[in-house]
Amino acid sequence: MKNYIKYFNEIDIHDVPKVGGKNASLGEMFQKLTSKGVQVPDGFATTSDAYWLFLEEAKIKDKIFNELENLDKKDFSNLRKIGTSIRNTIAQARFPQSIKMSVEKGYDALVKKYGKDVSLAVRSSATAEDLPNASFAGQQETYLNVKGFDELIAACHKCYASLFTDRAIKYREDNHFDQTKVALSIGIQLMVRSDLAASGVNFTLDPDTGFDKVVLVSSIWGLGENIVQGSINPDEYFVFKPSLKKGIRQPIISRKLGSKEKTMIYDSSGSGTVNLDTKKEKQEQFVLTDSEVVKLAEWSIIIEEHYGRPMDIEWAKDGILNELFIVQARPETVQSAIKDKLKITTFKLREKGKEITRGMGLGNKISAGKARILHSPKESDKLQPGEILVTEKTDPDWDPILKKAAGIITDQGGRTSHAAIVAREVGVAAIVGSVNATKTIKDGQEITISCADGDTGIVYDGILKWEENEVDTKFLKKPETQPMLILADPDQAFKLSFYPAEGVGLMRLEFVINNSIQIHPMALRHFETLKDASTKKEIEKLTHHYPDKADYFVHKLAEGVATIAAAFYPKDVIVRTSDFKSNEYANLIGGTEFEPVESNPMIGFRGASRYYHSRYQEAFELECKAMKMVREDMGFDNVKIMIPFCRTIKEAEKVVNLMAENGLKRGENGLQLYMMTEIPNNVILAEEFAQYFDGFSIGSNDLTQLTLGVDRDSELLSDIFDINDLGVKKMIAMVIASAHKTHTKIGLCGQAPSDYPEFAQFLVENGINSISFNPDALITGIKNINTAEGHKVVFGMAESSN
Repeated sequence: MKNYIKYFNEIDIHDVPKVGGKNASLGEMFQKLTSKGVQVPDGFATTSDAYWLFLEEAKIKDKIFNELENLDKKDFSNLRKIGTSIRNTIAQARFPQSIKMSVEKGYDALVKKYGKDVSLAVRSSATAEDLPNASFAGQQETYLNVKGFDELIAACHKCYASLFTDRAIKYREDNHFDQTKVALSIGIQLMVRSDLAASGVNFTLDPDTGFDKVVLVSSIWGLGENIVQGSINPDEYFVFKPSLKKGIRQPIISRKLGSKEKTMIYDSSGSGTVNLDTKKEKQEQFVLTDSEVVKLAEWSIIIEEHYGRPMDIEWAKDGILNELFIVQARPETVQSAIKDKLKITTFKLREKGKEITRGMGLGNKISAGKARILHSPKESDKLQPGEILVTEKTDPDWDPILKKAAGIITDQGGRTSHAAIVAREVGVAAIVGSVNATKTIKDGQEITISCADGDTGIVYDGILKWEENEVDTKFLKKPETQPMLILADPDQAFKLSFYPAEGVGLMRLEFVINNSIQIHPMALRHFETLKDASTKKEIEKLTHHYPDKADYFVHKLAEGVATIAAAFYPKDVIVRTSDFKSNEYANLIGGTEFEPVESNPMIGFRGASRYYHSRYQEAFELECKAMKMVREDMGFDNVKIMIPFCRTIKEAEKVVNLMAENGLKRGENGLQLYMMTEIPNNVILAEEFAQYFDGFSIGSNDLTQLTLGVDRDSELLSDIFDINDLGVKKMIAMVIASAHKTHTKIGLCGQAPSDYPEFAQFLVENGINSISFNPDALITGIKNINTAEGHKVVFGMAESSN
């Protein structure tokens, strides 16, 4: 009797034509990666020969192919009718005895090895003999918690029918596959009891930007269908590959707690599954321990290196064995297919509208059109080309619809959800996990969705104006003067890592404190003695998973810095310690109990003066602890630390000594300290300040303000506030000259060198080492530097070069 199955230990990647990509990958890993510690559940697969035998013995092959010949391939108006008919034909056909006998042989082998109570996952794996590299991910069905031989055969029968789901038929047409040559293999695999634990999806790069130095680990409670289908918002962790490979103590550079609203478990009736509401306490805790995240990331790198390309990996944790398993691995097909990442297209809103809702933004784009609210794929005829789809969530049944949407908005889902993956594939802007989009957006309403500002996507009322700019940076000459970036938002870091910058000349901590932490550090340090009960309640809500509230500040700040440091590693990332003014600090949760009321906070209790003062020193020590964690525990020795608004030499000495007391000693472990040069005294005494700092960074706004005696925020005096004023430029020339004299690095942060070519010329002529730009000004800034460097530089003057 012919054998119609192959065991995983007999299968490798060359068997794609016989068992499909999914099963071939499982066999490949089971055979070759278990010896490297990667755990893959055992199983077997039916072959494509079994599928063809099924069609021949049932005498339904010609009927199916004739039905497909009648498919409306332009509008797919009869897709649902034909798909239903074919599936019914297969369901009513007799399942061949010879295939049953082969499956029974494999089933008995698993029972003998693992016990009679084995529970199985039955997965469809499509294949095309003439297209061995074709991916049919998510097009067919999977059946979980299958028990007993009779139920197994029933699931196999359903898998054959699922080769002709509506979405699978259209997928093959869209990708020009010959419908008559696609077969189906069935993977029969030991079920991991993730219903009692957890599951998730890993990517070996950032799926939004293609940044390939990280592993993204996403996790939920229970079975993995919820995360694959995008039903819920998962926990997310980024692990930095170079730190992991070096054995650095803490390679996890960021964690985001997901809401994880649902948990899918086995049905108590004994087979199938049921989706339950997740208990509140489990929603509010991370699914994985750090060691589990690291192990999954290590396995992901092993898998990526084995296949030699970025991978999309599904995993599950067994709640009985308390062990992790890899249950699927397939090539990542979106970002890895983008060959030219040197072309940069930027999107920027030219006007702001009324915000309707927000969520996780994907695609770094802007789109606009009429909103079309759909609750089911059956309503697909309502969505017109150019409209934006708004729905609760999507799954593969939505695929034919999503490809004609100008944008996608969902209430549920994370960055690894089905909607997110399809949005990347078709290249549209998408917002997932908005929670309330279907309730706050009206059907037919004109809206604009902006995903151009980092991780957060915002839906605005009305059709807004925006601009798009594309630059091919491979034609951009690299200047001698280092162009660097000014950054604040860690969520933009991976995208900006592809920009032609030599690192980050200024990372502002204020954005992380204001948006991610939200709480005044002193309120965290003195949480128990806070006077306002409502403030304590608000803080408790944000920090419930931190027994020591101060750790919340340290970890969040460290992760924000680490994300940017990772994006540009090993290039310099110069981190400026916090420089809120007292009124801005007071706006943080709990801030009013710790901040003075000042009449002129712009030149008041800010910068270095805060750090050693009793009102803030404990908070500055938390900043130091975070920076020490980034450099030592996470391994980012490319991070340099910069002190703002340091008024006197005595103050410089105090701050440098205080940092050393808190584990940040200048010169130790290569630590370099910088100082913002933004006060005339910094210029006058630059040579003396150079004894305490390794570099200077000219803060052009504050230096202009204090040189001219003009409040930079005053609209009444805006015509006087001018960086091109002769006095300001003399100040800048003086401090550059002093820096050269003491061999101290010096740069400038500000908009002027991109706005004014003559100002860039002035800086280059005076020998500035680096200039830092906001991301949207970087390309113009580099062009201005290149123009300036067309002259032979002599400090203080310029000669034309031939």
